[in-house]
Amino acid sequence: MPTGNTFTEIAALLSLATLVGILGQKLRQPLIIMFLAAGILAGPSLLGIIHSYEQIDLLAHIGIALLLFVVGLKLDLHLIRTIGPVALATGLGQIIFTSVVGFGIATALGLSFINAAYVAVALTFSSTIIIVKLLSDKKEIDSLHGQIAIGFLIIQDIAAVLALVALTTLGASIADPGSAYGDALFFAAKGIGFLLAIGLLIKYVLPSLTRRLAHSLELLTLFAVAWAVFLGATGEVLGFSKEVGAFLAGISLASTEYRDSIGARLTGLRDFLLLFFFIDLGARLDWSTVGAQLGHSLIFSLFVLIGNPLIVLAIMGFMGYRRRTSLLAGLTVAQISEFSLIVVALGLSLGHIDNETVGLVTLVGVVTIFTSTYMILYSSQLYAFLSEPLKLFERRNPYREDATESAGPTTRLDVVLVGLGNYGSGLARHLLRRNRKLLGVDFDPAALDRWREKGLSVLYGDMADPELTEQLPLDHARWLVSTVRSKEVNLAFVNNIRERHCCCKVALTATNEAEAQEFREAGANLVFRPFADAAEQAVDALTDTLHFVPQDTNWPIAFIEVQLRTDAAVAGKTISEIPLRTIAGVSILAITRGGQVFYDPTPDFRVFPRDRLLIMGPPEVLNDAQKMLNHFEARDWPEDEDPFKIEEVRLGANSPLDGKNLIELRFRQQYGATLIGIRRGEQQITSITPELVLQGGDCLILIGKAGVVQKLKQQEPL
Repeated sequence: MPTGNTFTEIAALLSLATLVGILGQKLRQPLIIMFLAAGILAGPSLLGIIHSYEQIDLLAHIGIALLLFVVGLKLDLHLIRTIGPVALATGLGQIIFTSVVGFGIATALGLSFINAAYVAVALTFSSTIIIVKLLSDKKEIDSLHGQIAIGFLIIQDIAAVLALVALTTLGASIADPGSAYGDALFFAAKGIGFLLAIGLLIKYVLPSLTRRLAHSLELLTLFAVAWAVFLGATGEVLGFSKEVGAFLAGISLASTEYRDSIGARLTGLRDFLLLFFFIDLGARLDWSTVGAQLGHSLIFSLFVLIGNPLIVLAIMGFMGYRRRTSLLAGLTVAQISEFSLIVVALGLSLGHIDNETVGLVTLVGVVTIFTSTYMILYSSQLYAFLSEPLKLFERRNPYREDATESAGPTTRLDVVLVGLGNYGSGLARHLLRRNRKLLGVDFDPAALDRWREKGLSVLYGDMADPELTEQLPLDHARWLVSTVRSKEVNLAFVNNIRERHCCCKVALTATNEAEAQEFREAGANLVFRPFADAAEQAVDALTDTLHFVPQDTNWPIAFIEVQLRTDAAVAGKTISEIPLRTIAGVSILAITRGGQVFYDPTPDFRVFPRDRLLIMGPPEVLNDAQKMLNHFEARDWPEDEDPFKIEEVRLGANSPLDGKNLIELRFRQQYGATLIGIRRGEQQITSITPELVLQGGDCLILIGKAGVVQKLKQQEPL
């Protein structure tokens, strides 16, 4: 590989990463693992592609800054106050447990005091970057366990910074013990000043600045990148880490109204730059001293992979969280981080430890990062396997997740709505508008808070949790609606409900027709197709009538097009029954229905939901006319107490119906049931026409309201 050409190196790295990524996709392996493998392949131990370490390291650092910045964007101060106690307790508890027990294991294995201390510190830290990337890919960054994990990982990062500061001043403190106290006080003062400066900017500068920059989305995005990198660099200059600085930069913009648009535009750039972080991490792994450390590394790896999640499980269980939430959060600390490699590299440069200790920590890092990645990706399956033993870590009353204003178990609900994202929130708004009793379920604490403030009963829950069905009041609900867009999760959910023999009906949300068919076969009573439904409505909207009206007029008259809501009071009425002209002086010029336009509709023309009415009148009354047309009319929810039923009713041999056809009998009007089939001897008649003649002895297959057909059954033979 020719050296000195950075562009050529990056081209080779991107090509290698693409090939390895394609291989990983074929083998169904996570991309993080494959990018680490690409870094190992490109490193000096194998292909030796990388020589421009500084340039690649710079790209990696910018990617890290953007990653933590985007995470900070998703957090608001209310959420930080909510998860702060559990994040602090879990973060500090895990640090103390891992460092103390890790030090004991290291000394028991024969390591010297100073080597054991460095190994214990290295085992303490988990990789915020890797965990955030995995949670983002799984769309769990907004879940309760994701927010708690981010909280205690940030606590770890701060502790890691303090550890690095302590190590760098260790040599000086031996010569001058007083200097260590002075450095600690100076470090604390810098931290307080940094936070105060950011707080002042949040209150007095950033809101107005972002509003001005928002006139150009490109400029706003550029500012966001610059702000993330600037505060990351400031944090590093002050003695903190770039991760902490970038994270605070995200939090500083989290309260602005532009955070979602900023985050959406930075996602692609973030993922591209993070590629260089994983490649750089893999390339820097030193394999020269790991051979003799295999036994010890296995012991330490098992301790990190099992011990760290267990202590998080114990702490969160004691604090009142469910075992599933505790496990999913605990799995995020089942590896050591890039900080660990930095710590031992610093110890080696200071002469505190030897190459063997560096090799030991390196091998533990490789094993735990690879293994924990799979543990997190397959966390649902892991929980299903460990669910029963993990009851040891759960209180009898996990009050932290039960503390919701949910409907009581005896309250009759119209809908239990799982998923309060964009589509779910739209369903919730319309259901509440129609005065339906609703329970909202979501795994995003922020979404639950928003809807709780609006008066909605809410419950924390994750569709991927097989025990969710036990928490939901499904025996007191008419419908269970899922807006989650995961085929596997929806299928597992509907199967759990059917196994419980719940009486409620199930509606699932599908992304395509094949998926919808699978849901129907699994037992779903109703399947939503948001994209298909929206596309059909969009096509209808293309057939507007406004282009027919005059654009310029000297008369004070205006035109608007109004679409009737499905719950509008005027739906189903004729134009003559709608008092637009008499009350507001407004006329209906045209009606669009299913792409067809009806001009100058007659007074007996009947309007239906989703019709679009072109109305004309004085400008000042058109808004009132629009409100009149879509005035809400409360309607009762369809009752299930008297459902349809199929029964067989036999005609007597001398029945008065013998020899008459259905037209003569006006069968449906007279008996209130529909004839769907006839058994006549060995013959089965399934094609029922109005001219069909009944014969004595026929067995009629009827469908109708249960009370009606049961009454006919009691009267047989007819």
